[in-house]
Amino acid sequence: MAPFHPCQPEFCSNCDRFAAWYRLTGTEQEAWARARELCLEQTVEFPGDLLPAGHIVDEIVARVDRVEPVPGADGAAWLALVTFLNHDTGFELTQLLNTLFGNISLKSGHRLERLVDCPLMWRTFRGPRFGPDGLRRRLGVLHRPLLCTALKPLGLNADQLASLAYQFAIGGIDVVKDDHGLANQPFARFAERAERCAAAVLAGSERLGRPILYAPNITAPAGRLVERAHHAKRVGAGALLVCPGLVGFDAMRTLADDDDLDLPILAHPALLGSHVVHADSGVSHRALFGQWMRLAGADAVIYPHHGGRFGFSLQDCRDIVDGASSPLGDCRPTLPMPGGGMTLARVPELLRFYGQDVALLIGGDLLRGGPDVAATCRNFVAAVGGRAGRKQGDAQDLGP
Repeated sequence: MAPFHPCQPEFCSNCDRFAAWYRLTGTEQEAWARARELCLEQTVEFPGDLLPAGHIVDEIVARVDRVEPVPGADGAAWLALVTFLNHDTGFELTQLLNTLFGNISLKSGHRLERLVDCPLMWRTFRGPRFGPDGLRRRLGVLHRPLLCTALKPLGLNADQLASLAYQFAIGGIDVVKDDHGLANQPFARFAERAERCAAAVLAGSERLGRPILYAPNITAPAGRLVERAHHAKRVGAGALLVCPGLVGFDAMRTLADDDDLDLPILAHPALLGSHVVHADSGVSHRALFGQWMRLAGADAVIYPHHGGRFGFSLQDCRDIVDGASSPLGDCRPTLPMPGGGMTLARVPELLRFYGQDVALLIGGDLLRGGPDVAATCRNFVAAVGGRAGRKQGDAQDLGP
């Protein structure tokens, strides 16, 4: 077998392999067996004893670099560093994900933990077009957390949703997005909803005196995805909401790489939760919501924060932030957008946990304060140390 690259596992810009860590269950001997099985299953999908000598065994088959115990697992779980030939992926995101966790996802006891930074491999993917800094520049909000909310509940018509969007906008919410359940239902057809809500947010933005972005949900059947994205831009949307678990990660990447579209993308986790519900199988929170979303072009990633309606732990949330921000080739970071039942009362706690580099997503709780939704939104803005908009005559005050 050919020798490992001397800079492994850190890797250099000329390395022809990339790596990932996997969590494997069982004894150390069983973990090594699982790791070797993974190497064959994820590349050649062929019995190892039948492989001909030469470049297939020496290069194409993935390699186990090391197996280490998981701290605190008492020898029942192990971490394996596995390396793959860059060319195994064809330098396409679809095959990259297939190489990382295709067939082996059908087996228990294997969990993809994290991708290792490898400049040559990850430079294939542009990642987020804007990232946190680009989103801040578009909004003119530089030094405080961004604020986001969702248009809900499902069942409101386009006019009702637009009215609500206007209240959110004049209240100072930075990003007003569709709820991910809003698609093309008869009570709020996509084209009409996008046009009216975009106009409402623009009107609110002009009244407020600073930019506010509206992000319609463009998640759609494959043949209509790009059409809806460009329609959203034509009618004035300032961002897009996409569910890559429904339309595909590479479909989202295609939108992010579209120079004519040129809009920030918010990635929603719908349908992806089953990947992360078990510590010994699936994909980790770090890899899925942090790294995969980032490679696929998400400028912000939505996920449930600890203590809301869902079962994410504080460590899960820390891991997502780590995956969204740690070096990954030339990819910009992805902005964490924690939600999932957050309330105004929890804002101080969220700020202590995330600091300033976050977009706080609060939905239903902004409607709990009564009919003056804009006033409740201004309380949200004040809670993070900002103003809803510039004061009359003060052209410099953008509320950061």
